[in-house]
Amino acid sequence: MKFIAVQNRIGMLLIALFFGGSLFGCTAGKWGFINQDEKMVIEQKFDDATPFGEGLAGVKVGNQWAYIDKTGKTVIQPQFEEVWRFHEGMAAVMVGGKWGYIDKSGKFVIPPQFGDASSFHEGLAPVESGGKWGYVDESGKVAIQPQFDYAWVFSDGLAAVKKDGKWGFIDKTGRTAIQPQFDGVLSFSDGLAAFFQEGKRGFIDKTGKVVIAPKFDNVLSFSEGLAPVKIGIQWGYIDKSGTVAIQPEFDFAFPFSEGVAPVKYGYKWGYIFKTGQYAIRPKFEGAYPFHDGLAMVKTGRATGYIDKTGRYLPVL
Repeated sequence: MKFIAVQNRIGMLLIALFFGGSLFGCTAGKWGFINQDEKMVIEQKFDDATPFGEGLAGVKVGNQWAYIDKTGKTVIQPQFEEVWRFHEGMAAVMVGGKWGYIDKSGKFVIPPQFGDASSFHEGLAPVESGGKWGYVDESGKVAIQPQFDYAWVFSDGLAAVKKDGKWGFIDKTGRTAIQPQFDGVLSFSDGLAAFFQEGKRGFIDKTGKVVIAPKFDNVLSFSEGLAPVKIGIQWGYIDKSGTVAIQPEFDFAFPFSEGVAPVKYGYKWGYIFKTGQYAIRPKFEGAYPFHDGLAMVKTGRATGYIDKTGRYLPVL
């Protein structure tokens, strides 16, 4: 069963959908969960919530966080100050101002000891200790010593790290794969990573070779073979050769997901196919990528979800 959540604090709902995949939200200041048929399946009684990750969702009860399953049953009791979603079997949680990792039974696999932490990806998790970032493996052993100003999760076998004010990439052994040299980067996706240098954006491959010259005013990551790029004041899409595949004519554009992409045109949002033709014509005040066949949209003051036909499912 796919779960959606409803809430009237719009900003949090947008973030949950765009970054989380699973959907959730709240009404009257409380959070609950509905299914795709808009049936309330978990009562709105929580003070905050995360999307579901690997069958569990973080929920806030008073000042503490717990985890529930998809029946709404509390499977890990309220005891944490902050939580992340479960990913690769573990979740980062904060206790006593320190971060550690628990398994799905709530048992600490890695005791709280880090100043900051993120989720496991590809077997490693970024952690901060003593003001520097490194990586631990799933046993809690330090796999890459803390030495970076900042570190992101691994993606496509490489992780972006910041050192001495510049960004580069390392592999899972900690070896520098691409020297820190960029003012900014995005994670690798579809084999390419965006970089920012001297005010312009381009793309590199995993060897660090510039495959698309830095000539764009802004970019987002490649997805499904295309990347949104900003040329002047308008957004379009390029393919992996750097050729413009969809002409820049939009006020903003998101990456493709499930064959369509949200675009803003003339103050309204709609969805396009990879041909550039409209799948759903612009009519929304806000729109976000599809996940599991649904996308969140805002129409007027209301927020809801649409399916691929554009059928609207109101939730607020």
